[in-house]
Amino acid sequence: MTYTSTLLRLLDERGYIHQLTDAEGLDKLANTQVVPGYIGFDATAPSLHVGSLVQIMLLRRLQQAGHKPVVLMGGGTTRIGDPTGRDESRKMLSDEAIDANIASIRTVFERYLTFGDGPTDAVMVNNHDWLGQLGYIQLLQEVGTHFTINRMLTFDSVKLRLDREQPMTFLEFNYMILQGYDFRHLAKNDGVRLQMGGSDQWGNIINGIELTRRMDGQEVFGVTTPLLTTADGAKMGKTAAGAVWLNEEALPAYDFWQYWRNADDRDVGKFLRLFTDLPLDEINRLEALEGSEINSAKVVLANEITRMCRGSAAANQAEATAAATFAGGGVGDALPESILPREGIALVDALVELGFATSRGEAKRLITGGGARVDGESVKDEAFRINYQETSEVRVSSGKKKHGVLRPA
Repeated sequence: MTYTSTLLRLLDERGYIHQLTDAEGLDKLANTQVVPGYIGFDATAPSLHVGSLVQIMLLRRLQQAGHKPVVLMGGGTTRIGDPTGRDESRKMLSDEAIDANIASIRTVFERYLTFGDGPTDAVMVNNHDWLGQLGYIQLLQEVGTHFTINRMLTFDSVKLRLDREQPMTFLEFNYMILQGYDFRHLAKNDGVRLQMGGSDQWGNIINGIELTRRMDGQEVFGVTTPLLTTADGAKMGKTAAGAVWLNEEALPAYDFWQYWRNADDRDVGKFLRLFTDLPLDEINRLEALEGSEINSAKVVLANEITRMCRGSAAANQAEATAAATFAGGGVGDALPESILPREGIALVDALVELGFATSRGEAKRLITGGGARVDGESVKDEAFRINYQETSEVRVSSGKKKHGVLRPA
């Protein structure tokens, strides 16, 4: 359909819409009032990773269109763990660890959203504030009667786990009930009319919509985004080196910048639409570049996303480091670094210390496979030692795109 609201036109133009529960109803609502909309995030780590960035940007688009973003932190549901896409239960976290994770994650949201008390200012809420007050009998009586086991067993989060004969605890089985209750609580107490999320959350969103309608007669809406994978089919935010974290403490800005600079040519346009505020006509121009010229579009992509997530200084330094490392043969200022001891260091140990390998065994395989270089020269001897150099640093590389520096002690 042709959308008339600024909100749905914006989401549609930039590729965020996969499913809508009532497109016409939501389009009309967004034309007549400020729509508070929320997305939930569990606090299982001190940082979210790139796989959550679509949802963070979705809240940003909501605010750009004149509506109110509600960031729901799962202080309560983190104690259970979303079983969606998982083969095993999450480990239990202490209250202190969950609170610390939420505080750390908030720092990233503050870069993307404007928080405050105004009608379209973002707010962050914690579902432990209400889930933690629910008595078990109260939950069973008021909420449990609206869920059937028959239907719950058909949800992918449950069905796939059981099909693979992986155990699911009764605790996890309750997750979808509590998530549905979140929507009902926010609609009743905070006027929230919209829940958004990834395509894997469609069933949970529908649960919340139906529960809200049954318990309160309130009409609410749901939007999901497409499953986001890279052009080669990999899951967004996952690399051979691990997750691409959003917080600086979890991943240096240079490595974050490099992740986007190394994007597949086919992903550049899609990523620019989803993750930057560049005008669409400029994105179309960059996307149309061919051959080596597409690399300039990738630099724009890396700069824009890093600037938004980490700040302008981090983006500028990362670009300068990349230019010095790849073009000028230098080492730049933002590469991972370690100490070069006076007695020297084995290359396998240097690779581990710089974060290019998680173990000495992995480092040895990297070396014998031809993936390690010292000052630009390939090294295939797993016993190779880097000698101390009093006046200059040594550049250590893993493959063509990961570089680090050993500085003299």
